[in-house]
Amino acid sequence: MTLLVTGCAGFIGSNFVHTWLAGSDEPIVNVDKLTYAGNLSNLESVLGDARHTFVQGDIAERALLDKLLALHLPRAIINFAAESHVDRSIHSPIDFLHTNVMGTFHLLEAARDYWTAQGQPEGFRFLHISTDEVFGSLGPQEPGFSETHGYEPNSPYSASKASADHLVRAWHHTYGLPVLTTNCSNNYGPYHFPEKLIPLVIHNALSGKPLPIYGDGQQIRDWLYVKDHCLAIQCVLDKGLVGHTYNVGGNNEKTNLEVVETICATLDRLRPLASGRSYRDQITFVKDRPGHDRRYAIDASKIQRELGWTPQESFESGIAKTIAWYLDHPEWVASITSGAYRDWVEQQYTAKTGAA
Repeated sequence: MTLLVTGCAGFIGSNFVHTWLAGSDEPIVNVDKLTYAGNLSNLESVLGDARHTFVQGDIAERALLDKLLALHLPRAIINFAAESHVDRSIHSPIDFLHTNVMGTFHLLEAARDYWTAQGQPEGFRFLHISTDEVFGSLGPQEPGFSETHGYEPNSPYSASKASADHLVRAWHHTYGLPVLTTNCSNNYGPYHFPEKLIPLVIHNALSGKPLPIYGDGQQIRDWLYVKDHCLAIQCVLDKGLVGHTYNVGGNNEKTNLEVVETICATLDRLRPLASGRSYRDQITFVKDRPGHDRRYAIDASKIQRELGWTPQESFESGIAKTIAWYLDHPEWVASITSGAYRDWVEQQYTAKTGAA
């Protein structure tokens, strides 16, 4: 019994590895290309664990996928691998098409051939991790996105993820591949790459830098603590109905300005400035990005009703845990922001390759 999981050196994927191995002896084979946001130091505590095998590779490399599937015979594939930063997708959409669309295609094809060669076992699953951004933007009073909400992606990133979702659906309906899809709201927590709002604000606040907020800061997101998301994924893998989609949300709608102010208030309490001033004084409003969706909100009633999953963290408890983690791990933040972790990756991966 083994899981083949892609993208596990990234933010959500690495948290999934830690959460899974904390409660299970089932091994994980982790495939990650180690692009700029893939960081092996996220997995430092499990790199010597016999239950965790790391393989550096691109999910668009079909020969590699075939080799790993034949060697490890996984009972499930979980696909976290994705380019995920909207701003980067605006400046360089081709990278998002390569990983999110073509990578998913090659992974689906490898999974289909493997599943067929194994005699189409009933227990096999292909679980695709997606985003609420595929649904577009909501008005202030509209109900949250349900699983039947129409797709209206508004950025190259969300369009590439929407394309991947459609491929997963098609491979189920055309070929019978036993797939599951989850669409989650905005995640936050440990190991979050510091280009995203919450880790960026924490890092900039502690560094005495401006805390940039797009436009008027009234964009609304539903915030989900990453461990809650990981537990939801486990729940869907264990109990989800083949061919179904499950929305995963935190029931925590906040404006971007509210998020930043909450971080500032928490830091004022945990790490007060010597000057006695509030971190709020560092807030700076900047020009809004093109096509910025105004509001996302998830209706997670299906997964709660049918599978029994509910989030355990409120935004207040989750953000306190997140900030405490960043305060306790300044070396991780420093290695990311300085680029030193690249040297660490080369050293560690060369040793792993030699051992293999």
